[in-house]
Amino acid sequence: MRPNPSSATASAPGHSHLSAAPSASRWLPPFVLLAVLWGASFLFMRLGASQFGAVPTAGLRVILAALFLLPVMLMRGEWPALRQHWKPVLFSGIINSAIPFSLFAYAVVYMPTGMASVLNACAPLFGALVAWLWLGDRITGLRVTGLLIGFTGVALLALHDKPATAGAASWSAYAAIAACLCASLSYGVAASFAKRYLVGVPPLATATGSMIGASLCLLVPTVAMWPSQTPSWTSWLAVAALALLCTSVAYILYFQIIQTAGPSRAIAVTFLAPVFALVYGNWFLAEPITAWMLGCGAVVIGGTMLSTGLIGLKQR
Repeated sequence: MRPNPSSATASAPGHSHLSAAPSASRWLPPFVLLAVLWGASFLFMRLGASQFGAVPTAGLRVILAALFLLPVMLMRGEWPALRQHWKPVLFSGIINSAIPFSLFAYAVVYMPTGMASVLNACAPLFGALVAWLWLGDRITGLRVTGLLIGFTGVALLALHDKPATAGAASWSAYAAIAACLCASLSYGVAASFAKRYLVGVPPLATATGSMIGASLCLLVPTVAMWPSQTPSWTSWLAVAALALLCTSVAYILYFQIIQTAGPSRAIAVTFLAPVFALVYGNWFLAEPITAWMLGCGAVVIGGTMLSTGLIGLKQR
């Protein structure tokens, strides 16, 4: 997860001229591919963190992503924009990447990856709440109802389904839930931060700079917490795929969707990614998919869509 749509929207070329119904052939293929990649990120985090540990997995993820995105940004001539806004951009990398990536990498070691992806889907829920409290965004009764529904779904999911994997202590399981919720809250804070301080910054400069900021934040902890035993090639490949596919390529796809279809459709990918994450977890890790998990996931996603205004009554 995830670049912030607020800053990307402001600088997306031609955004204000998008038609009301952009051609699905332009945005639907990258939309589905992005959901496939972000859904796979939880599987790759599990495979990496099980041997690297949470912080080194997150550190390698952002360092490799920064190395991939930097030449792309330079070729597109967005270095001056990053140099001009480097302080807020680098800081956004801490709250939008370093913190949540580390927390999710920790969480998936102690809970099913599919469940973590469902909790990740409530990030826009926290985003709406933070924007209301911090930025004073208008919030209607319908959106308040969405917030209550979404958080109720999270509570039901946490209290009913035992999230621990085999052999994990109960406190670790619920610490994993708390980590997912803190990561989602961090995404919510990052979205409001971007809306306040990063409007007008080119999206690729924001993405690259945030990866650099996250890399600087996690470099020392990654070295200090490096595993004593050499990780397997499977873990190395998982982290490489996490960085290059689920972060670097995914960011490029995300901004492409914003430019062709708008931010509302782009952020909706958050609700499709858990479907793929649940399938990956079931196929590759033999994680069970319970009816309660699916039901609570639907409640969380429905409440989030209400709270963010993606569904509801049209305002005149």
